[in-house]
Amino acid sequence: MDQVKQGADALFILLGAIMVLAMHAGFAFLELGTVRKKNQVNALVKILVDFAVSTVVYFFVGYSVAYGVAFFTGAESLMQKNGYELMRFFFLLTFAAAIPAIVSGGIAERARFGPQLVATAVLVGVAYPLLEGVVWNNNFGLQDAIKSLTGATFHDFAGSVVVHVFGGWVGLVAVVLLGARSNRYRKDGGISAHPPSNIPFLALGAWVLAVGWFGFNVMSAQAIDKISGLVAVNSLMAMAGGTLVAVLLGRNDPGFAYNGPLAGLVAVCAGSDVMHPAGALVVGGVAGAIFVLMFTLTQNRWKIDDVLGVWPLHGLCGAWGGIACGIFGAPALGGLGGVSFTAQLIGTLAGIVWALLAGLAVYGSLKLVTSLRLTLEEEHEGADLSIHRIGSTPEREASW
Repeated sequence: MDQVKQGADALFILLGAIMVLAMHAGFAFLELGTVRKKNQVNALVKILVDFAVSTVVYFFVGYSVAYGVAFFTGAESLMQKNGYELMRFFFLLTFAAAIPAIVSGGIAERARFGPQLVATAVLVGVAYPLLEGVVWNNNFGLQDAIKSLTGATFHDFAGSVVVHVFGGWVGLVAVVLLGARSNRYRKDGGISAHPPSNIPFLALGAWVLAVGWFGFNVMSAQAIDKISGLVAVNSLMAMAGGTLVAVLLGRNDPGFAYNGPLAGLVAVCAGSDVMHPAGALVVGGVAGAIFVLMFTLTQNRWKIDDVLGVWPLHGLCGAWGGIACGIFGAPALGGLGGVSFTAQLIGTLAGIVWALLAGLAVYGSLKLVTSLRLTLEEEHEGADLSIHRIGSTPEREASW
């Protein structure tokens, strides 16, 4: 029976890894559909190559930083428990690789390819695993300190803070240091519209992300005997709540409609295992409102050119999710308990601070030693031709 359980756990977490791996196709198509046509190829290539870099650095460095497990042993020892530790690495790699995928959406259409790959290596190899290890492995005893202070540890079941807050706030730093796209904000105070290039691809990306999210959340149990229908239904309800509120506040705009479910799913990650489904619906609805209102504010009022809205979607909705876990996870609101609002607030704020420091360190250093963005001529021509020397529809373009 032990052998069957070990094999089942390895298969369970492998299936989760594959589902979250598929989400990276969602990141790619969401970005492809949002950016202008001259930057579509770059969106596809960035996500793929970022994932490859993430795989290498997380295998050799990042996983060890987070969990103290290294793979510098023989294949025979790696196959213990059906290679479960390897499957766990694969699963958690797909989370780690989400960081550059998130950042990519914010800095789209004007970032240089090489410096972003360097940033990916440092973020996934060192900065992200340090936060991951603190929250999910009690590194440095910080979880014990929070528990002694508040009576509960910081709870983040599937990464509202560890993944989404970190990626979203690092993305904000990168966007600010990079600057707005050329002619996005005119000297006369006007704003040039850069509408999405392909709504069907944007929708496809959102659907792929939403489907894969059930592997992201449910398989975070990391063992088949810990699988929870509560996590699945809470994810579903948050997705529905985010969609409905975003459609309502966004006045049927398809960009808001398809980011609404993602906002809800980001927010429910932290407490999906402890909330009541009705609470998850509210959490998702609030997240949908946060995305619509803050995306509009950052783009039009504050003039922060965050192309896909990664800061409001991941940074702010993730922070809301971290805090909401301490509210809707409480028994008084139908939750399972075992969480503390104060602990959630401390953990969420600490995650934001660490993300800002990491973003400033990585992108600030890169800006000092090299240029982060394309030249004006390259940006005007588009990242596809400037970097990859080919457009998204080369045969049709050649026939013109």
